[in-house]
Amino acid sequence: MSKIEQGKTPEELRREREQRITDAINLKITDRVPVVCDLGYFVAKYAGIPCSAAYYDCDSWFAAYRKTLQDFQPDMAFTREFTPGKALECLDPKFMKWPGHGVDPNHGFQAIEIESLKDNEYDLFLNNPADFMIRHHLPRLNGSLKFLSMLPELSDTGWIEPWAAQNLAMFVAQPEIEAAIKNLQEAGRELRKWQPKLEEFNQMLFDYGIPQLFQGGILPPFDVISHSVRGINGTMLDMYRRPDKLLEMCEFLLKKSLAKPLPKPNEYGNLRIFMTNTRGSDDFMSMEQFNTFYWPSFKKLVMTLIERGATPCIFFEGNFTSRLEHLLEFPKGKMLVRFDTTDIFKAKEILKDHFCIEGNVPSSLLQIGSVQDVKDYCKKLIDVVGKGGGYILGPRSATDKVKPENLKAMIEFTKEYGRY
Repeated sequence: MSKIEQGKTPEELRREREQRITDAINLKITDRVPVVCDLGYFVAKYAGIPCSAAYYDCDSWFAAYRKTLQDFQPDMAFTREFTPGKALECLDPKFMKWPGHGVDPNHGFQAIEIESLKDNEYDLFLNNPADFMIRHHLPRLNGSLKFLSMLPELSDTGWIEPWAAQNLAMFVAQPEIEAAIKNLQEAGRELRKWQPKLEEFNQMLFDYGIPQLFQGGILPPFDVISHSVRGINGTMLDMYRRPDKLLEMCEFLLKKSLAKPLPKPNEYGNLRIFMTNTRGSDDFMSMEQFNTFYWPSFKKLVMTLIERGATPCIFFEGNFTSRLEHLLEFPKGKMLVRFDTTDIFKAKEILKDHFCIEGNVPSSLLQIGSVQDVKDYCKKLIDVVGKGGGYILGPRSATDKVKPENLKAMIEFTKEYGRY
């Protein structure tokens, strides 16, 4: 723990850090530049354990986080909770591989895009979304749920006939269905067994004075489609082959997202909602495509969250430099914008006095640079982007493989130098 934090209780640290982040988002001058860090799988490298411990060795994973939190002390942190690998094996998700199961034990997980909605199934989804999700989407994403595809259509009149329960009983009594249900029960028992440990993990963060970073999360409609439904290949083709259906789907998902109640604010009354803006970057689509397919539903989503009293905290993955002026359409001081490969100095020019900016120390610099390289880059960020407040320093992306001494230098230098 740095000298300036010695002697403070976890409650005092948590309150102080929460206020520092809140003031930065509200464009107020803080005592110093806040520093946020993605710890993720980094704790495995730092503690000398495999990443697979996040799924198969809960005690070691918790110990790694305790050691890292004690030694690094960021103001807030992105973390990776323990997830029981045995439960995942039972569920057999097709959209991911994880350390120790499909991925080397010393590497992070691998996301896999699944085209759960075929190009000729838009109407099937839009006309009967519940039926599609249960009988098509879930079985395609999870091997354990293949049996759901054998169910009759959920809107079939057979479900309201007097003998519907008998038919359902006969269905679940089939040997393969019975085995699938037992497998699901095993996954459920495993998840329930570890639930107290998950609560213990959150308490551990509090005990180290780390406030809750976000109270909930949501994805822009276009990202939901391109990540989880059509995949990036299918979505890119649909922009040319069936643009009307793609736009209709965006509006449908927007309404569904906004129909959900917001989570409760944190203990300090703040409600921060995490969101990624991945497919809207310069890397994925032209400005014309962005204005047509992405921006309208994204803007409605963000504006509605703000109107409802939430603070959207948006990670603009990839390069958003050419689209920065779009963000001026949102009300001043009402959200946090984190940048990846976007020109953060250009962002400061355009967004200064309008939004709090977060980022963007390159993960490559943290991985292969020297301690002095890291300090020099952080100094430039603090001097330029941190000028006048409204800035939170943090890494550009994941820190799984960075040098511990570089990550520590980033945090400690910011605490010592970044004072107003």
